Amino acid sequence: MLIRDFLIFLKPEFDALVFTDFLLLKPLNAMRKVIFLLTVAFSQQSYCQISNIIPSSNAIAQTSVADSQNWTAFNNPAMLGYAEQCEGGIGYENRYLISQLSTKTAQLALPSSLINTGFSFSYFGYSLYHEMLVGAGFSRNFSDKFAMGMQFNYYTTYFAASNSYRGAFLPQLGLSVKLTSNFSLGFHSFNPIQANIKTESVTKRIPSIFSLGTELFLLSNFTQRTQIDKELSSDYRFAIGFDYLMLQNFKLKLGFYSSDYFVSCLGVGFKTGAFLVDLNCESHPILGLNTIAGIKYRFRK
Repeated sequence: MLIRDFLIFLKPEFDALVFTDFLLLKPLNAMRKVIFLLTVAFSQQSYCQISNIIPSSNAIAQTSVADSQNWTAFNNPAMLGYAEQCEGGIGYENRYLISQLSTKTAQLALPSSLINTGFSFSYFGYSLYHEMLVGAGFSRNFSDKFAMGMQFNYYTTYFAASNSYRGAFLPQLGLSVKLTSNFSLGFHSFNPIQANIKTESVTKRIPSIFSLGTELFLLSNFTQRTQIDKELSSDYRFAIGFDYLMLQNFKLKLGFYSSDYFVSCLGVGFKTGAFLVDLNCESHPILGLNTIAGIKYRFRK
């Protein structure tokens, strides 16, 4: 029961279904069981207990809700409306130097004169336990004054011990409003309908997250973004990030966020031809280093 107590410490609402699957993993050696437990535990916990089923964005300190220059998979779908070129991208996030706690993402944006369409995919975990998220989003930019977006997702988890997938459909809603040429607001809700995964014996809660943020162009080469996140049953998360365009194709990123702990963030972004590359790292005071990498390719019009 000490193992279960540890998991309950990480997440008080730790699923009985997950623990049952762990007990059924008798053929596994001790190390693989520990990795399994860590993977599940971290899938249930992140900043201020917001679930990691939402992949990290390319914006520093996860300040993506008002980032009108970037659309990242499963973040604010309204930002898809600002895409002017077809683009495809992949991302990779490694948590605390443990490969089993990695997230891989892929995304594709297809703009048109009427509406922009985007497709997203993410995979977290490894063979014994993993989570997948697939989404299709639609967004439109209204005369560059504001943009609205919606995305439809299917979230599923796999448990090797019971050899089964369990999933649920859930939506995302997003809004971006440019109040002036230098200042804009962003709003995003993930799973506002509070969809859950239900089985015969247990209900797995999927987080419902609401985010509000700002984007301010202080100078032509200096941008500040702020963001507040609230998961319905968790604490608030506060974040601030700065982008400094040092050269024409190179920028330095600095930020931090805070909920239960203060996490400092540092990153760089650069452009080479049609490729855009972002590299970010976050330093958690207890758990260690979280690294995020993303690369996009923008097709010619």
